[in-house]
Amino acid sequence: MFTLIVPNSINMRLDKYLSENLDHLSRSKIQNLINDGKVTINGEKEKSSYRLNGNESIVVYVDADDKSTNNHVAQEIPLTIIHEDDDILIIDKQAGLVVHPGKGTNDNTLLNGLMYYTSSLSDVNGLSRLGIVHRLDKDTSGIMVIAKTNSAHKYIADQFEKRNVIKTYVSLTWGIWELIEGNIDKPIRRKRSDPTVFTVDTMGRSAFTSYKVENSWRYISKVQFKPKTGRTHQIRVHSSFMGHPIISDKKYGGGENRVKGFLPEVSKELNSILKIFNRQALHAYSIEFIHPKTMDNVKYISTLPNDFSDAIHILSEKYG
Repeated sequence: MFTLIVPNSINMRLDKYLSENLDHLSRSKIQNLINDGKVTINGEKEKSSYRLNGNESIVVYVDADDKSTNNHVAQEIPLTIIHEDDDILIIDKQAGLVVHPGKGTNDNTLLNGLMYYTSSLSDVNGLSRLGIVHRLDKDTSGIMVIAKTNSAHKYIADQFEKRNVIKTYVSLTWGIWELIEGNIDKPIRRKRSDPTVFTVDTMGRSAFTSYKVENSWRYISKVQFKPKTGRTHQIRVHSSFMGHPIISDKKYGGGENRVKGFLPEVSKELNSILKIFNRQALHAYSIEFIHPKTMDNVKYISTLPNDFSDAIHILSEKYG
């Protein structure tokens, strides 16, 4: 059984919402569960086309022998633990690590590593998301908070929903920004032609990101981002929309094609930066929230990984 609390004003069909939030279940499986009356909203059965308004409680009943929900195994995966207590874990996630099993990924995820590390993980969001309060893209590195108890999970998830959690990301982006700081308030939705890509669209869900340029080196800028909302690929989409895609982010225009058109010697230098990153140059630097047990305001920081440090060193040496 899974219990999901719908965020405020989500305005989304029931089947679509479940597909996005229970991605270890196929769409056909979700449709069957709804048709069989195994999905309730505030205790009532509804159709797939039911449009969510926000704050509903959805309960999904899945058979205990359904392998899609209980076949995840503990695996010894290197984890960098920044902080641990009885209620939470603070993880410094490495780039290249998927957060939890989903379509096309059954193991070698952060979830598998967490299961090996501890048996104390919240199960609010089901067996495929034990302890997972929020996510980072596979190739985004940095800070994550993991819940060890259901009460801690619900308390922190409520802070995310109310947008009280302060998340800070650091990125290297293409180009020199016209304004050194500002806000990007542009709604985002999936591209109809490619559901793995998101785009700014007036019909999308609200998305708000503030930014501040920390340094610039002629062709590349180091930028701090603070997303207020938590849409998928939000920073990557917003940065690209502003004309400054993230370095090595091929999906949103930050890959090798960006180097074309420069003089050969410049292209060579910029390609050397690209080669340092085998992923988008985006790092979750810090997270700040109210601790679920002590009620103190806590902040945890993940120092920049080696690829960032190496690239910044080269840029500073070359362009000052």
